[in-house]
Amino acid sequence: MTERKPPAVPFESWVDKQIRDAVARGEFEQLAGAGRPLPRELESSYDELWWVRRKMAREGLAVLPPTLALRKEAEDALEAALDAPSELRARKIVEAVNAKIREVMFRPPPGPPLGKKPYDVEDVARQWRERHERRGQG
Repeated sequence: MTERKPPAVPFESWVDKQIRDAVARGEFEQLAGAGRPLPRELESSYDELWWVRRKMAREGLAVLPPTLALRKEAEDALEAALDAPSELRARKIVEAVNAKIREVMFRPPPGPPLGKKPYDVEDVARQWRERHERRGQG
């Protein structure tokens, strides 16, 4: 533990002495991150949950309210369906995400409203055919 600053010693001199003593003891050697740039979060305003965000990033975790996660999943599923290798696969992708959307519509979870309706499978299949016909011509 650091000793208290004596009343007669100027603050700057006392701090400088503390640093010099720590360097002499080798306390600044082998520090994590030595020689690397400071993390970006230090450039922005203070965030009390910085350590939670850093831990989540390190662990590869992302937490969204369930409806926002489903909204993102639905948008990704629509893109995946339109890029699917076959119309049958496109239909299966849309039907799977539609089941999840219907479940949320009838039993809303906590968080913001979903704001999505089930996709029209026939409409997605039509879009899939059009997209793949254009690719075949180009």
